[in-house]
Amino acid sequence: MGRAVTVAACALNQWALDFEGNLERIFRSIDIAKSKGARYRLGPELEICGYGCSDHYYESDTLLHSFQVLEKLLESPVTQDIICDVGMPVLHRNVRYNCRVIFLNKKILLIRPKIALANAGNYRELRWFTPWSKARHVEEYFLPRIIQEVTGQETVPFGDAVLATKDTCLGAEMCEELWTPNSPHIEMGLDGVEIFTNSSGSHHVLRKAHTRVDLVNSATAKNGGIYIFANQKGCDGDRLYYDGCAMISMNGETVAQGSQFSLDDVEVLVATLDLEDVRSYRAEISSRNLAASKANPYPRVKVNFALSCPDDVAVPTCVPVQWRYHSPEEEISLGPACWLWDYLRRSKQAGFLLPLSGGIDSSATACIVYSMCHQVCLAVKNGNAEVLADAQRIVHDETYIPEDPRELCRRVFTTCYMASENSSQDTCNRAKLLAEQIGSYHINLNIDAAVKAIVGIFSIVTGRTPRFSVYGGSSRESLALQNVQARVRMVLAYLFAQLTLWARGAPGGLLVLGSANVDESLRGYLTKYDCSSADINPIGGISKTDLKNFIQYCIENFQLTALRSIMSAPPTAELEPLVDGQVAQTDEADMGMTYAELSIYGKLRKIAKAGPYSMFCKLINMWKEICTPREVASKVKHFFRMYSVNRHKMTTLTPSYHAENYSPDDNRFDLRPFLYNTTWSWQFRCIDKQVNAL
Repeated sequence: MGRAVTVAACALNQWALDFEGNLERIFRSIDIAKSKGARYRLGPELEICGYGCSDHYYESDTLLHSFQVLEKLLESPVTQDIICDVGMPVLHRNVRYNCRVIFLNKKILLIRPKIALANAGNYRELRWFTPWSKARHVEEYFLPRIIQEVTGQETVPFGDAVLATKDTCLGAEMCEELWTPNSPHIEMGLDGVEIFTNSSGSHHVLRKAHTRVDLVNSATAKNGGIYIFANQKGCDGDRLYYDGCAMISMNGETVAQGSQFSLDDVEVLVATLDLEDVRSYRAEISSRNLAASKANPYPRVKVNFALSCPDDVAVPTCVPVQWRYHSPEEEISLGPACWLWDYLRRSKQAGFLLPLSGGIDSSATACIVYSMCHQVCLAVKNGNAEVLADAQRIVHDETYIPEDPRELCRRVFTTCYMASENSSQDTCNRAKLLAEQIGSYHINLNIDAAVKAIVGIFSIVTGRTPRFSVYGGSSRESLALQNVQARVRMVLAYLFAQLTLWARGAPGGLLVLGSANVDESLRGYLTKYDCSSADINPIGGISKTDLKNFIQYCIENFQLTALRSIMSAPPTAELEPLVDGQVAQTDEADMGMTYAELSIYGKLRKIAKAGPYSMFCKLINMWKEICTPREVASKVKHFFRMYSVNRHKMTTLTPSYHAENYSPDDNRFDLRPFLYNTTWSWQFRCIDKQVNAL
């Protein structure tokens, strides 16, 4: 009697519409799973076409090519003698579903459509798919001819069913279904399903891993069972980084943990578990057994195959492990670094250029690139041939072996300090020292000639010369002069990104990195089309508070001592004239609020769904020890005025790594108007009434 089952969960770095690459990675994962003795292999959600196809799901080509890939999988000897569970879109009776296709030995066992679709935050599945709404119902699906020719099947079961093998029963969940209040695993478990599978397309958010792990473990804590979780990893073509974390859990405890951040395109997690442990765990939960005796049965697809061997008494099984979580600082160091590497190698560019100001934000961005170089060297040291090949192609040297992060940094990373007459020597020195310590190719240049030329054109045309406010000019004049400096830096950044390598006699071009943090974007404290305008921004979804903690982490872990003076200096844009040679302008004074306050406003606005009045009501209690109600009202009004005046800047925001749930990203995460009535007259009047009453 078999009792020890060996199963595999995969984390694959799939790429939207890269059917050839996706197929190769699926094949490799199945091969690894079989070599480790697995009899069942689970892959990520929509792994055949890649999760992030977006409106390409509407195209018949996406469906056609997905079936062509499935044909290759079915007919290959690699997929024999193992149950393979793959994800792809399927059109059934002219309705498009997000499906799992489960097959064994050239026969499709079941096509299981997703029941609960993810449609919040970055997810828009209801735009492209329809949820399967017929619980415990199965229909006939007529296979395309190219599949019929391989399987010899005309129709296969399609719907909400489970698989009954010779030794156990398996039921599938998909991503969002784990997060719903009435997850399918509850009813499936009561109906005797012992192994639950979850194929996910779950992206990274700072501090999210705890929630995901708790959900997986709690799925079997009350009901018993084995839970297999597979996830996509990497950047598959947009702002999201899918962070793996493949895991296998039994009876409420983790027994196998995959990596969260890695440059390995294919990761296969295998565990051997004793089915009798599930049965004995369930046996003593009387409340569970009473509910199970009344459970509505699922349709069962019989499978003439076993996940265990007849004589497996001596087979060792896995024991629980303690999940190892990354700190938020480690997450910032690793997640955006892996995202940058995927973007660099898949865009086929030769590196990055960063305008390095000597402040916290651009320094944090530089440290993330340096961390990326660390990860590349580590992967090569561990024998990752793909990373080595990518690195050699990027630097155009087939003999190159990256061993020293600083040396790799010099090849792929250019930093540029763009001084003006308003820049201090302190920031210049800080940028230069940091560049030396991380090894980047560093450029110092002065933008004054370009700024004076542009202002000179205006003066010739209008006969007027704008002045800074410290020289008697109006606030309009001062702001315009600051914006000219900022926009000149953007133009120069792109010029140097295109031609720096040409000037050095090297091939290729550079991607321009932006470095505006999530709080500045929310407040709109940036010049439209300045250095915040770039190709990509690795810190655009990270708060100033977290970035400061990350800088401290880099001081301690990368020994970047140049960051100490950057940490201690007040953040400044350095766009206004110096006073006695010293910086007089600071970010927080300009914004009229602190970065700590901005983080709170951002979380209340987006996560707590608070408008001006609700935010005021929450903050008068939160800040009752430090602010009067009238002061709170003034702060809330100022935030909403500035947020609404500057919201138009979000429409052109550089694509940023998504790391915070209060991101103001206008692309698809935070959908708001960009032309507001910035007086908020009705809302502010409600606040004033409450202030007077208090």
